[in-house]
Amino acid sequence: MNIPFRGTALRWLAAAVLLSLGTQASANTLNQNVSWTIDRAGTTANYRIVAYGDSIYAGYNGSVSNAARYAAPTVDGEYLSARWNADIETVRRTKSGAVASDVYQNKIVAERSWMQAASTRVVTFEMCGNDGLQARTAFKGQSGTCNYGVLDTAVNNCKTYVAAAMDYINANASPNVRLKVIANLYYPGYAADNVQSSCRDAATGATVNLRDRFLPVLARMNFWMCEYARQKGFQCADSFAEYMGADYDTNGDGRVDAVALRYVPGDTESAYVTRITSTLRPTLRDANTKFVTSTSSFDYIQSDDTHPTFTGGTVSAGLWGGTTSSGAPRYTSFTGGKSPIWNQFGHERMGWSLSTYNPATP
Repeated sequence: MNIPFRGTALRWLAAAVLLSLGTQASANTLNQNVSWTIDRAGTTANYRIVAYGDSIYAGYNGSVSNAARYAAPTVDGEYLSARWNADIETVRRTKSGAVASDVYQNKIVAERSWMQAASTRVVTFEMCGNDGLQARTAFKGQSGTCNYGVLDTAVNNCKTYVAAAMDYINANASPNVRLKVIANLYYPGYAADNVQSSCRDAATGATVNLRDRFLPVLARMNFWMCEYARQKGFQCADSFAEYMGADYDTNGDGRVDAVALRYVPGDTESAYVTRITSTLRPTLRDANTKFVTSTSSFDYIQSDDTHPTFTGGTVSAGLWGGTTSSGAPRYTSFTGGKSPIWNQFGHERMGWSLSTYNPATP
């Protein structure tokens, strides 16, 4: 066996997969499924969280063979284990690089058996990030007259499949499910997108600021994720607010920025988009520098400027199969409902946000 050649071949394979995922513009996707049980000492009850999604819930970290052990759903499992004094199995059925239609059809629908188990108590999902990223890539590549249609298509696809996913989960999840929750989108590359387009607006003949175009698109997606959640019996964990706003009041309006940015039930699309893109826009910050106090910040985004940061090691997931294993919780209790690192990493923050909706009993 030619070992050096084999190593080279594997490196080429890994590079090819990473390239397709890094651009998010390819149809190529990578299943990254993990089942991890929070094994709490002295307990016998075992309940399940099922999480469907793309590379965010996968805990993608640039590898084709492993992912974050403590991606957001598993972080939530740790909170739930303490709240219920029970073992919590977190099942992540995810596909890195998948657009919303793919997550819906090939994860939520095709793998519905995971949420149908009698032990399932929480079903959560996230989607639409790759629809947005692919539209952004397509728009950045335009020359001549700008075609904004690719951005509208991303919004419409997101709305279609978010609503379909909620309807399907409502119809197919175990009757024992106590909580259904969606996580909306943060804005990766917020700082990097503050540049002019290569295309020109048909009306003005001028180039346009990419961030000015993309932010309203993201806001519309996020509004409908949370609004459909309100309509269809889901909760909405507002990742945009948690990532993009500081944990203190930067503009003197008497509200913590991250709280002020959250979707408010009863918002209209117009009111929400105006609040995000105009009224509170000066409070938005790139999530690479998430300010938790006026003098302290943490990096919520990995070096790819896309995926959340994490801690707690990795597990096998993806090209060579997925992990089904267990481990003791890192924390057995949470003062004030928050771990000591709840605001220090992207996945920890998202997991905490999901946990704020956890029911008191199973």
